[in-house]
Amino acid sequence: MGRKNAAVKIACENRKARHDYFIHETFEAGLVLQGTEVKSLRDGRANLKDSYGEIKNGEIFIQNMHISPYEQGNIFNHEAIRPRKLLMHKAEIVKLFSKTREKGFTLIPLKVYFKKGRAKLELALASGKHNYDKRRDLQERAVKRDVARELRDRQKG
Repeated sequence: MGRKNAAVKIACENRKARHDYFIHETFEAGLVLQGTEVKSLRDGRANLKDSYGEIKNGEIFIQNMHISPYEQGNIFNHEAIRPRKLLMHKAEIVKLFSKTREKGFTLIPLKVYFKKGRAKLELALASGKHNYDKRRDLQERAVKRDVARELRDRQKG
């Protein structure tokens, strides 16, 4: 009867990640946050630019994630940039650890969102793109846009 809304509310997104990296696999992880960090996230005052995942001692952390201090937080505010622990199953952490040891793979956060009232982070196993890969993607996107425009114009007239 008292079910929470199962809708997903996106707090912040790393749009540039899909441009700069090949995304091989994505994982959902819980975020360990301090009190005022949750309020700032709900206001959408976070930034994933230049952030990455790191595995230390069998635990996974997100580095360089910026969450702005909460305006009404006074003395209870948090540091804007600090390592934040992620909650994942041990088997997933072991899998990611073995994959990131391979050359070229890294952990990149794609977005932070709220699911059933809990803060979640979408983490991607990714490898970097070269400039020619980025140019090819831009060219393909432009061609698709032109084709869609032509089809739309033909249907109108």
